[in-house]
Amino acid sequence: MAIYAVTYGYTPDEEARDQLRPEHRAFLAGLGELLLSGPTDDDGALLLFEAKSAAELEEVLDEDPFWAEGLVAERTVVEWSPVLGPWRETLGL
Repeated sequence: MAIYAVTYGYTPDEEARDQLRPEHRAFLAGLGELLLSGPTDDDGALLLFEAKSAAELEEVLDEDPFWAEGLVAERTVVEWSPVLGPWRETLGL
């Protein structure tokens, strides 16, 4: 399985995100493929996953309440190959 870096760029509707955040976080917490996630300082998020393919991961992420409710304006999914750093060993690479 490969590691994928996913970025979310959110819409300006902070109120709707605040209301759906518990469902969004519960959804992500239930994904066994999730390695790490969190918000970024540019009104978005970075998520790291282990998955068989980008297409398969995108299908899973289509079920994220933030995506389903149109609160993610932009999403990218790219394969990531960590080469250096202390987290490489933690990730089992």
